[in-house]
Amino acid sequence: MSNLLALPMYAVDRADTRALWLAVQRLLAARDVPVDPVPGWPESDLLTHWRQPELTLSQTCGYPLVTQLPEVQVVGCFHYTAEGCEWSLYRSFLVAREADRHLTLADFRGRRAVCNSVDSQSGYNALRKKVAPLIVDGPFFSQTSFSGSHRQSLIDVQRGKSDIAAIDCVTWALLKRHEPERLAGLAAIDRTPLTPGLPLITSQRTSTETLSAIRDALRELVSAPEYREVCAAVLIGGFSVVTRQAYAALTV
Repeated sequence: MSNLLALPMYAVDRADTRALWLAVQRLLAARDVPVDPVPGWPESDLLTHWRQPELTLSQTCGYPLVTQLPEVQVVGCFHYTAEGCEWSLYRSFLVAREADRHLTLADFRGRRAVCNSVDSQSGYNALRKKVAPLIVDGPFFSQTSFSGSHRQSLIDVQRGKSDIAAIDCVTWALLKRHEPERLAGLAAIDRTPLTPGLPLITSQRTSTETLSAIRDALRELVSAPEYREVCAAVLIGGFSVVTRQAYAALTV
């Protein structure tokens, strides 16, 4: 099986994501790190994808990293330029309908929340931690449903199926640019604390030499003038090497 390269987490616009994939592929090839020549879109079973022994480079979420992926190596983290991000850190916006924009989170007691998935830092764990101090007796929300994606969570709130959702600030910015109708009639009423951004990962089988080459390729990606437009299109403004230990606080 070929070595795998995929960038599945912020693939809001396929053309922009493909351009990023091609740039990374080119930079890896220049360092003798070959990958499968066909861009992957591993949307149906990301956990299986992240666990592939042939994985050269992918992007995951911090929560599954610390709860379900003990075997992968952390390559580093992109810095995103979206509102709400700082350096390699990001947060979620708490999103409700415009009619509720004057409310605080405490006002949503007994109302309905929607999360993208139970293993999501931005859509579930961040909201869970934000609500925790407000819990007195029994569940804070009357209902917590799982939509399968941030996009679908926004639709559920728009249509009145749910009342509040935590949305990754980078996803929010990309949807605002490419699918503004998904944000129509919605407002960000609050934000969660900053946490480490989405980690870039590689298989435990990846050698130290190859890991170093991958990091070097990503440093060139964010610094070389010829890739400036590619990075800007997907809101990438930098890259840092981070360790798995940086994400340990997500389980506290």
